[in-house]
Amino acid sequence: MPIQSNNHFTAGRKAELVKRFGRVEYYEELYRLMTVDRELRELCDVKEWEKPYHPSVLSRFRRRIGPECLQQLVNHMLEQLDRMGMLNGETLALDAAFIKAYSRRDPDDSRHGLSDIDAGLRKQGGNVTLGYEVRLAVDTGSEMPLAVVVEPANVNEKKPAPTLLKKVIRRGRKRRVRHVVADSQYSSQAVREEVKRLRAKPVIRYPRNQAKGRRVLRVDRKFRSHRPITLRRLYRKRSAVERVVSRLKTHFGLRQLRTRGLRNVLSHALLCLIALLANALSAIKQGLPHKIRSPIHFTKLTWRR
Repeated sequence: MPIQSNNHFTAGRKAELVKRFGRVEYYEELYRLMTVDRELRELCDVKEWEKPYHPSVLSRFRRRIGPECLQQLVNHMLEQLDRMGMLNGETLALDAAFIKAYSRRDPDDSRHGLSDIDAGLRKQGGNVTLGYEVRLAVDTGSEMPLAVVVEPANVNEKKPAPTLLKKVIRRGRKRRVRHVVADSQYSSQAVREEVKRLRAKPVIRYPRNQAKGRRVLRVDRKFRSHRPITLRRLYRKRSAVERVVSRLKTHFGLRQLRTRGLRNVLSHALLCLIALLANALSAIKQGLPHKIRSPIHFTKLTWRR
């Protein structure tokens, strides 16, 4: 059953959201559930006389709409949250989430994936793992993601940071960004200059080999921040982005990567963000704004499996 009309576009989008809210890992599993569960079919706009969407149809649908269309949808949802007064955006926190590639390493060239040549290598503990980095800019007040960039795991965090910040600014927010909080992986003169160019203050901790002898923000081995006190207070807000990453991985399927190629991985990440933002919008429309960060309240899609 091809997804072509606006109704089918909406139905395909609902199927993608249901897949994430219900923590369904594979399209094949979603297809099986839709064949036996009437409530799930109704959620996905599948009529009684229609067959459920085949896994290949949903896969083609995701590729057809592409990350550009999904990014527009993310922007639209963020604009709704902004109009509702839920976004502050004065303090941004930057961080990255690693997701393992849906491929094994090429035995002839271990630097690349066998079925996913876009993926990159990253050291993880004592192992080297193939995957991608999902880099996020998060509003620390609402804990809503404002921008996302996906890169192979071997790309240094400092390189996509300016792009991430510009994506936040280009959304035309009324309030300007005042502080940008990040870990030592973002500690470079180029990143700090980019933050200042946006008329914001960088709150980026320095590693031990930088700015020796100066009163700058540092964190010791016991994760205690030192000097100066104003920067220490702002730096504590960085935990907001870690909580967002945890929700995306635990409740919205970010770690369940079952696609290959940079564009497809970006689409996967954007769909996870759409599920998180839809959860927040649902909470507000139901008169429960204090539940915008509670994924459990709106993920009670407990089907018989």
